[in-house]
Amino acid sequence: MLSVSGCRGVVGESLTPEVACRFAGAFGAWLKARAGEKKVCVVVGRDGRAGGQMVHAASLAGLMGAGCDVIDLGVATTPTTAIATDAHARATAGGVVAGMVLTASHNPQPWNGLKCLLAEGGAHGSAACAPPAACAEEIIALFKSNASRPVPWDGVGRAHADQHATRTHVSRVLRAMTDFGVCADPGQVGGRVRVAVDSVNGSGSVAAKAMLDALGCHGIEHLNNSDSGIFPHPPEPTEENLTMAGGLSEATRQRGCHVGFAQDPDADRLAIIDEQGRYVGEEYTLALGVLALFEAQKRAGRKTQGLTLVTNLSTSRMLDDLAAKYGAAVKRTPVGEANVVETMKAHDALAGGEGNGGLIWPRVCYVRDSLAAMAMVLWLMSPSGGGDGGVRPLSALVSGMPAYAIRKRKVEIASREEAAPAVAKIAAAYKDARVDLQDGVRVDWDDRRTWLHVRASNTEPIMRLIAEAPTMAEADRALDAAAKVIGG
Repeated sequence: MLSVSGCRGVVGESLTPEVACRFAGAFGAWLKARAGEKKVCVVVGRDGRAGGQMVHAASLAGLMGAGCDVIDLGVATTPTTAIATDAHARATAGGVVAGMVLTASHNPQPWNGLKCLLAEGGAHGSAACAPPAACAEEIIALFKSNASRPVPWDGVGRAHADQHATRTHVSRVLRAMTDFGVCADPGQVGGRVRVAVDSVNGSGSVAAKAMLDALGCHGIEHLNNSDSGIFPHPPEPTEENLTMAGGLSEATRQRGCHVGFAQDPDADRLAIIDEQGRYVGEEYTLALGVLALFEAQKRAGRKTQGLTLVTNLSTSRMLDDLAAKYGAAVKRTPVGEANVVETMKAHDALAGGEGNGGLIWPRVCYVRDSLAAMAMVLWLMSPSGGGDGGVRPLSALVSGMPAYAIRKRKVEIASREEAAPAVAKIAAAYKDARVDLQDGVRVDWDDRRTWLHVRASNTEPIMRLIAEAPTMAEADRALDAAAKVIGG
């Protein structure tokens, strides 16, 4: 599958060594064409899943064959790779630096992929999550045409290792916390907070421990943090996958932890479990992260009025309610991290992200970042932060947030084109409501505090139906009604 999110496929089937090498080579050739006479260097990290070594080797060959030097991070999270891309770009004079993450994110074990990053500078650190849509289309066209050709022997790139990328990532989060005024000493934030973490044997295994250690957490219960690359359960951090017997929910409750954190394989997403072992979920990750930033602004004596947040059309309206409380505004975009980031940069947003557990804090990087999200949630709970002298229960934080029920369904389709008739039917049936056609169709019933979003996935051969309402029954009714419209 080719999209603004890059290239994804099943290893050994649609994603072969030749495909990985050719896509990486197309990205390298595209970079070289933009760079002119300048040298090009690509920072590469992979999410650690088993089978990824082949994709890694083939991608490095494609990039070097296109004439790009490579800085190899080995196993590294997506936000770590973005931050390393930004750091190397700032340290490079007269060259062009980009990044590539070898990951299929939350997709099942057989999948893998290649995701492109661009370093674009900025005040704090802004390795872009992906090239803008127009640039992504150019890279895809180059790949499809097979027009790029390897350089001769004397133009082949060289590879170098960077073993300090995780340390750089953690330091960036700590510095952002102090510079923004979240706290004077981030090392005290986790002092009395007991944490359980499920890194699904992916790239977050080392990074999460490094982040929590730096925040002063003690007694960390780390589940599934081996380097096997074998997922112990389906890797998407959903309620179904985290509440099974012996899972994170049970471990958080039984081991007396204040909070449980679940990462996906490339650690850009974060789901949360409260101290009672209840699945708080991914939608709250962005909301809690933004709440921490608003509260930090207030405590530092700075205004929150007029600030901007950015999220996609499929994310909970909790963000809108928070923004209204603090006098901020929310701008919505089509689904896709690149779309969110592009709008964040255009409006100098305080923060942004997506309801799949993805907080984007520009002071750290313009990529969804589970480490920054952990830090923000822990600060809200911390005796030295939002706990004001004691550990504030996560359940109390959640109960103080606007309450909604969000329901999601998937419908398999043979191609994205099959989704167009369904979208048209929904738009016509609900034309009297507030309709947004940026990405599929979103319908808002403001008087009912309910919305529906129907769209084709960017990363899987499915159509997504999402509804949110004050109760689960109302959300289900919205989905049932939409299914009837589509079926009719």
